[in-house]
Amino acid sequence: MTDDDILSEFRAADALLEGHFILSSGLRSPRYLQCARVLMDPARAERLARALADKLPAEVRDRIDAVVSPAMGGVIIGHEMGRALGKPAMFLERPQGTFELRRGFRLDPGTKVLMVEDVVTTGLSSREAIDAVRATGAEVIAEASLVDRSGGSADLGVPFFPLIRIDVPTYEADAVPPELAAIPAIKPGSRASA
Repeated sequence: MTDDDILSEFRAADALLEGHFILSSGLRSPRYLQCARVLMDPARAERLARALADKLPAEVRDRIDAVVSPAMGGVIIGHEMGRALGKPAMFLERPQGTFELRRGFRLDPGTKVLMVEDVVTTGLSSREAIDAVRATGAEVIAEASLVDRSGGSADLGVPFFPLIRIDVPTYEADAVPPELAAIPAIKPGSRASA
């Protein structure tokens, strides 16, 4: 899939939004990719996951034992990546504010894990999820995501393979340009009430 093909998938799902958005990182942005909306069509989710799996170098794909993703945003794409790769897929939750495996999910020490996210902006959630996997004794060998909106600056501490990189400006809340400040800010992501 080309970048245009990927963006067409988002447009077809009405998942490429314009306005004033508060990202889960707290940063503000004039554009938002609503991955939950693009993934609500199972056929589209499968196409995107297969394209993302195809972007992984063979030496990474061949080492993966399991796919792990952080809830909520990574659950669907993580599951679809597990299907595309033929590997078990599980997810981390934050019942007390820090990521942990629950629901009987378990990683044995030495398990080679691919971390899968929907969107990476600052990389904070990814790093926290990677730390939670490492605490089990498993090894995160790489991360994949649908979208990298970090401008290529996110340092996850592991090789990172996004399906698409989007260069959308982000701003601190106190440094929003006047044209953006004139629009009511909304928080559309999985932590909308946070």
